Amino acid sequence: MYDQVAQNKRRSLVLTLAFVLFTALVVWVILSLLNFGIIGVAIAAVVAIASAWGSYWKSDVIALRMSRAVPADPVTYARLHNLVEGLCIASGLPKPAIYIIEDPAPNAFATGRNPKHAAIAVTTGLLDIMNRVELEGVLAHELSHIKNDDILVNTLAVTMVGLITLAADLSIRMMWWNGGRRGRSDDRTGGAAPFLAIFGIVLLVLAPLLARLMQFAVSRKREALADVSGVEMTRYPPGLISALEKLRDDTTVVHAASRATAHLWIEQPTAQVESEGRMSRLNKLFDTHPPIEERIAALREL
Repeated sequence: MYDQVAQNKRRSLVLTLAFVLFTALVVWVILSLLNFGIIGVAIAAVVAIASAWGSYWKSDVIALRMSRAVPADPVTYARLHNLVEGLCIASGLPKPAIYIIEDPAPNAFATGRNPKHAAIAVTTGLLDIMNRVELEGVLAHELSHIKNDDILVNTLAVTMVGLITLAADLSIRMMWWNGGRRGRSDDRTGGAAPFLAIFGIVLLVLAPLLARLMQFAVSRKREALADVSGVEMTRYPPGLISALEKLRDDTTVVHAASRATAHLWIEQPTAQVESEGRMSRLNKLFDTHPPIEERIAALREL
């Protein structure tokens, strides 16, 4: 297990560097098509570094806002705070910020850039259906993501993929504004308009594929590993097993979730069958979690 954690850390670093380089390449191609020359290289490098820096500091805030999470009142949610504090003391972790999401669907996720700057968000639906032991198992799973240093790359995935989509949209808009509408080949960008359009369309196609690959890289093995680490933290496998069984049997969908943040949650938050929503077939193509039955079976073998 510890070898897997170390391997995941190395993959996180490689994945983050690869995405920074890819962002720089995308910006440089766009600027080259706009005849920025050597200046475009410098601008691309600045944009890539700035986007990575901004993602590092603010991606957790973005993820929490996208999920409509609000700070959990220590009095109203005293049990939740007590469980997190107890698990943090047992595992040697600093207590993360705790957030609540008003949603009937049971689910939870962890985010942040490191154990000292981390947060856990749980839905009201999770608090409603889980008993103390089951809730402790879910919280231990999320704290394991923090302890295993999964949260940084998980959260960066939310914003970095968005940057590629934004670049694609910019390319197509430049085509319309400077080429397609005026049809001038002698202005600064008119001659590049067809290439910008093609580049933008290619990026639009690649963006979801990149999101898919990045989310796979940061999610599937890490979810199973967090299950095992969570059980090691509580030393009571039946707690998390029972919680996963409840999550499996529940058919409600997290309204604040999207495919951009789906990989953060303990269980796939979007519709997976037709009875749960119209986008179920498309969502299944972007499923970022291992089958919950496999996770339950693995825990039963411990």
